[in-house]
Amino acid sequence: MHIKRAVITGVGAISPLGNDVPALINGIEQRKSAVRYMDDWNQYIGLRSLVAAPAEVKNEKLIPRQNRRSMGRMSIFAAQAARQALSDADIDKEALSTGRIGCIIGSTTGSAQSLSETFEIMVPTKDLTQLNSTKFFQCISHTAAMNVSQYLGITGCVMATSAACASALQAIGAGYDLIRLGKQDAVLCGGAEEIHPTVTGSFDILFATSTNYNQSPHKTPRPFDIKRDGLVCGEGSGILVLEEYERAVARKVKIYAEIIGYHTCGNGAHISQSSRTGMVSCISNALSNAHVEPKDVDYINAHATATVQGDKEEAQAIVEIFGDHVPVSSLKGYIGHTLGASGALELIASLAMMEKGCIYPTLNLETVSPDCEGIHHVMKPLSREIKIMVKNCFAFGGINAALVCKSLT
Repeated sequence: MHIKRAVITGVGAISPLGNDVPALINGIEQRKSAVRYMDDWNQYIGLRSLVAAPAEVKNEKLIPRQNRRSMGRMSIFAAQAARQALSDADIDKEALSTGRIGCIIGSTTGSAQSLSETFEIMVPTKDLTQLNSTKFFQCISHTAAMNVSQYLGITGCVMATSAACASALQAIGAGYDLIRLGKQDAVLCGGAEEIHPTVTGSFDILFATSTNYNQSPHKTPRPFDIKRDGLVCGEGSGILVLEEYERAVARKVKIYAEIIGYHTCGNGAHISQSSRTGMVSCISNALSNAHVEPKDVDYINAHATATVQGDKEEAQAIVEIFGDHVPVSSLKGYIGHTLGASGALELIASLAMMEKGCIYPTLNLETVSPDCEGIHHVMKPLSREIKIMVKNCFAFGGINAALVCKSLT
């Protein structure tokens, strides 16, 4: 079987820093924090973390009501980001109905707000007649993939990855495989997520959230820092167009990078605690798949959510594979942890670094924690040619994913 090449030809983003890719990149370059105190969250008994990185729903009525009725916040984010990515890749609507273009969008759950509203209606009265007929479509786990494909008229492969923080990167990896095997010519890939007290609360009860900076939200999260105290949830959507290389060349469109390696695996060790061993296995297999040696990598975009255990294990995994010669940074300090969208949004920002030859530093990293030492932390903007980069995502459930990209310029 002839294995094809997969490249990235379009990007779209709705993020806590704004509603397009330039807003995301400009915010990071200006070292802005999108984290803020959530005014109405203090009503929830036992919720200790009262900060988040919200995105703004804007211009949603540009989506026809017939499509919009079945969309929660995350699906609106995904639909808007998908539109941006298709425009960037210069793919017209007619091409979407050929069966040769797919859609794979992941998330942690369905719309958290819609799920909450459903239970708030059902539990007190047990009266199903009060439920909106489209609420179900907002709540199901494949809501973003389903709604985007219906909205755009996509008739190719439609899938939804659901692996918490690894969802978007698994979606991109699945799209990569479909293109390599010749099953699709192009795939809209990425993830979407929305914040809600129940989302932050699910991490809060596991003591995984940041709780010490409620009155100074711009100082958290703090990936790899000695004062890190947990993650901050964010929301939005990142969507990329993956395309078969020869098709992209024939269309004469911009190629951001080629995906040359990918791997995902479980660690089989602990449902909530990160595992250095699993991370090492995942990254090593992705590099092997890409036929790349650790010394060839120019940048690592870390998962690094600012949890004590997760950052320590990831830093140790990077030390084991790369030592201290590869620059490493995390973007969670700018936009929080966008969960199911994080792999895509952070990959989009990493592609901008590759294009600009500048590595964005880890925001709020002031003093490297002793348990995260031994790697090349980027603490201020670093001019550096990036030919090959690695993007990491590590999720609850011991699910690991790593992607390797190569610049073709």
